[in-house]
Amino acid sequence: MEKKNIGMIVVVVLLVIAVSTYVKQQIAKDRELEINESLLGKAMDLNYKQTGLRKGDTPPDFTLTTLDGEKVTLSDYKGKKVILNFWASWCPPCKAEMPHMQKYYDKKAKEQNFEILAVNLTSEEKGDRLVEKFLQSYGITFPVPMDEKGDIALKYQVITIPSTFILNTDGQIEHSIIGPMNEDLLETYVEGIN
Repeated sequence: MEKKNIGMIVVVVLLVIAVSTYVKQQIAKDRELEINESLLGKAMDLNYKQTGLRKGDTPPDFTLTTLDGEKVTLSDYKGKKVILNFWASWCPPCKAEMPHMQKYYDKKAKEQNFEILAVNLTSEEKGDRLVEKFLQSYGITFPVPMDEKGDIALKYQVITIPSTFILNTDGQIEHSIIGPMNEDLLETYVEGIN
């Protein structure tokens, strides 16, 4: 008789465990389905863009100063395509690229609605005077913001220079290029975006 009682107790305990497990699972499912009442009727922000460095992302905004003391803020160029270039005066590929960038800028900037922002890695230079001489010798007329502390290059994960990000008129990244470009390559990247 005692064996029957022990058997019944074991069956009842197992039954209680099974039922309580089932009830807990149902409660968890119900909680997942509950609608947060505070969110009902709220509009979604369809204009939200992720900040990042991939295609479609909005890159980190910044404000830097040029050698002339002019403040340059990336987000101020929304509505224009932007060629955001990172370079240094001692970099041979940068030296090769700059004349192409200037020629392309002179010929097509207004027609194709773009601006070049050539961010100088000033923290990697041997002084502003060398940068100024470089810009004069190449006849550079587009804005050259100075990244004096290297913070912006760090945010953009610039390791190799020149590095370039092509932004569309909405301020989103369309292309990311490592290495120098000539006029034809610049036009290929810029021409096909809005």
